[in-house]
Amino acid sequence: MNQLSYKIKIMKILVVGGAGYIGSHMLKRFQDTEHKVEVLDNLSTGFETNCLDFTLHKCDLANREKVYSILQNNYDLVMHFASYINVGESYINPKKYYENNVVNTLNLLNCMVDLKILNFVFSSTAAVYGEPKSNPISENHPMTPVNPYGQTKAIVENILKDYDNSYGLKSISLRYFNACGAHSDGSIGERHDPETHLIPLILQVASGRKDKITIFGDDYPTKDGTCIRDYIHVMDLAEAHLLGLNKLSQSQLSEVYNIGNSQGFSVREIIEAAKKITGKKMDIEIQSRRKGDPAKLVADNQKIKSELNWTAKNSDLDKIISSAWQWEQKLLTFNQ
Repeated sequence: MNQLSYKIKIMKILVVGGAGYIGSHMLKRFQDTEHKVEVLDNLSTGFETNCLDFTLHKCDLANREKVYSILQNNYDLVMHFASYINVGESYINPKKYYENNVVNTLNLLNCMVDLKILNFVFSSTAAVYGEPKSNPISENHPMTPVNPYGQTKAIVENILKDYDNSYGLKSISLRYFNACGAHSDGSIGERHDPETHLIPLILQVASGRKDKITIFGDDYPTKDGTCIRDYIHVMDLAEAHLLGLNKLSQSQLSEVYNIGNSQGFSVREIIEAAKKITGKKMDIEIQSRRKGDPAKLVADNQKIKSELNWTAKNSDLDKIISSAWQWEQKLLTFNQ
């Protein structure tokens, strides 16, 4: 059913992890709606200024009593962005990832079920697919994650299926491909410490904050030997969340959707595009492949396009890099 056939229900929504990168862009999108929105975040990696004028509940999901108390504020829906996302770190310290991404999420879900808050939008990942059997990857592809980070997200998706069957908790799980870019007004963008994502790392070289960009593996079975990924603008992600929660509130059916551009770019292609946008030369270093990096990940996005009437309006590669470059130049002023 087309999303446009739904009458939008105004809801009270708790955005968990709203002070982070994707969560803060979701809050910017909520500013243009009538939904009543509040934020829960422990500010361990996010920034209080990212919460804009929305009420912030400073809380760690490990604190079940406090989470329960906050959830007593009569929310209609919870949107969950709060997770650790560094694939490499998840190999080194899987305990950290299972405790936060699984155990703490379970705390949140159990409080929701106890309080009969039965609508949930979950930030998942294409990492649940592991090494894909084919590209583009549809939602029907088996979940066979090859790293602990992807495993934690797959576990939560499976928990959500069981909680739907047993408790009536309805959910939309959105499997992100490579989130990137920044808001067009330059007020927010990607700001991880340490930064691990390709586009901001390239732009840090362009701005002089880093000496060189490292390519991890140039011997993949791809056109130029480097990994191919599907890059999706963060505001297109935010729009998908908004459409997803609107559908969930009306249909009361749990669903899983890929969010990607359905177009893949190699690491070298991203570097060349960044050179063109910034006008800067960049030193490149080749290192061996990273553990758990598939050669190619590209989304089949037909399901979300047909069921939610979603389109990737901001995910032209030049537009993505230009918005991220504007943000990187602003970050330079923070670091002076």
